[in-house]
Amino acid sequence: MSNTALLLIDFQNDYYPSYAGAKWPLSGTEAAASNATRLLTAFRKQGLPVIHVRHEFPSSDAPFFLPESEGAKIHNSVAPLEGEPVILKHQINSFRGTGLQNILDELNVGKLVILGAMSHMCIDAVTRAAVDLGYECNVAHDACATLDLEFNGITVPASHVHHALMAALSFGYCNVDSTDKLLDLVG
Repeated sequence: MSNTALLLIDFQNDYYPSYAGAKWPLSGTEAAASNATRLLTAFRKQGLPVIHVRHEFPSSDAPFFLPESEGAKIHNSVAPLEGEPVILKHQINSFRGTGLQNILDELNVGKLVILGAMSHMCIDAVTRAAVDLGYECNVAHDACATLDLEFNGITVPASHVHHALMAALSFGYCNVDSTDKLLDLVG
């Protein structure tokens, strides 16, 4: 596991229903963050790399993650420790326009454990990009969250959105497993 890093994507205040003033609350954020905390603790205990990613939109007319807002800050339940890299992104894909790949290369990372939000957007994008760049990926399905979506007049419940995305990733891109099983890999 020495070349494995934990990648926490967009665990930000605006996604937490329990955060007063959340601009884009997701379904299951607190449960996902609870599992994320377990993985985060295990990675820190083993001295394995931990990388945080947070999203800010470039303008103040965005629906959430406004520049320099409290809502765009990483939630305190998974807050970075001093020395843990924090990548600021302005796109859905955490590699696009950021130094993420450089940091992974500097740390000699070949494998990733990915978790965060939103399952159908940023988790999907970073996982597919990482695999395309040659990283072996593991997604902790129960440490990810999303929300209900609407398409063509039909509302798709968050749990269906999440499960469809996890099924697609596990079909051809990566290992998708529970926090418990991924903790067994960390030791």
